[in-house]
Amino acid sequence: MTTNISKYKEDLTKLIKLGEEMELELTVRAIERDGKLDSHWEKIKREVNKTLENNYQEWYSEASSIIRQLIPERLNEFESFYLADPKRKTIGAATYKIQDWLTGIRAASNPHTGEMPFDDFAAVIMRFNVQLKILRSVEARFESSLFDIRQIVQADLYDSELEGSKDLLKKGFLRGAGIIAGVILEKHLSQVCSNHKITTRKKNPTISDFNDLLKKNNTIDVPNWRFIQRLGDLRNLCSHNKEREPTKDEVAELIDGAGKILKTLY
Repeated sequence: MTTNISKYKEDLTKLIKLGEEMELELTVRAIERDGKLDSHWEKIKREVNKTLENNYQEWYSEASSIIRQLIPERLNEFESFYLADPKRKTIGAATYKIQDWLTGIRAASNPHTGEMPFDDFAAVIMRFNVQLKILRSVEARFESSLFDIRQIVQADLYDSELEGSKDLLKKGFLRGAGIIAGVILEKHLSQVCSNHKITTRKKNPTISDFNDLLKKNNTIDVPNWRFIQRLGDLRNLCSHNKEREPTKDEVAELIDGAGKILKTLY
């Protein structure tokens, strides 16, 4: 687990560093545009030349992925600074995006006065600076007591195990597929109880035990309690009931239901 957390931090650190290099290049361009480029900034210009054009797309994709996982509530904002609205009717200071700059779209000057309707380069600098600040804010999540990164790694693991369960189902190993899905669901419900500081005295609590505790503590409503109860019954059919074999549809219901709980109950 520590190795996975370290990798998240390492990837984030690299992205922030690259972002800072692109930010520096934008600063150099702004200084050059104002005619204030001295020997100090000339040297920096040679070191960071075209950093934005050469690296932004890859940086944006990786940064979006990290933000989607760690601070999903900021993802739309982050993307909005890059993506141009395909429905926009005009391009102005409010609608100009980084995507426009990278594809060569520039603000057109007034043919009569020669004046620019807005500063497209300043718009790019502002939008990128906010994107970088959003990415930097991810660092706080690693230290915040309100956020446990173990759950990200755990969610990835559960998704992988569910895929294995689906593969067993396709190959006709119905009981095995159902048992794996049931174990995943049980582990997740245990984590949900832990998240909500709900404890049990039972040594080996089951899906039913966790489900009842969550309902008793008002973490889930009655419809969700019944839904999980149904999944628990299907898990027991796969694990214990020797009177009949589970059907393919029943196991598929268990797998799909477990996947739904993983994505909606925290």
